[in-house]
Amino acid sequence: MKALLVIDVQNGIVNLGDFEEELSLMENIIKDFKEANMPVIFMKHLDDEEESGLYKNSIGSELHNSLKDYAEYVIEKQTPSSFYNTELQGTLEKLGVDHVFITGFNTEFCCLFTAIAAFDRGYTVTFIENATGTVNTDETYEMPGLDIKDFVGTVLHWSNAIEVLAYEEYVEEYKPKNII
Repeated sequence: MKALLVIDVQNGIVNLGDFEEELSLMENIIKDFKEANMPVIFMKHLDDEEESGLYKNSIGSELHNSLKDYAEYVIEKQTPSSFYNTELQGTLEKLGVDHVFITGFNTEFCCLFTAIAAFDRGYTVTFIENATGTVNTDETYEMPGLDIKDFVGTVLHWSNAIEVLAYEEYVEEYKPKNII
């Protein structure tokens, strides 16, 4: 069984940039999974620090309006890994999931950590590179010209452990075979 992880699509992140394209791709994938009666699990990062844009019980910590109505399962986390000290693995086991698809925010943190943690736990992992987003830029990392999503996707792809696809490749690979 396959499941879609939608990571940290919360006001405190989404409202910091123009993520219309990423959100649209995420919504398309969510609809595919819903149509196939496969689980869609939203991860929600909560911080204890009041200064954080994801401070628990703040508007910033709430799921973004664009996708929140699709949230059937919502699992809270406090680290970049969606597995660390959360109910995610138990939920996946209960649902019989052996293959997870990764979308959400931030590409180089929570999406990357979750993909690696899922692989380490024996899951097949598909990382849909352009259905992730980040509030960070090449300036954040003082690396002129850095394309964060492409860099993370390339590293994961070169690992030969995690399948990395662009949305168009996901459609080509999974939709015609009716396995999504």
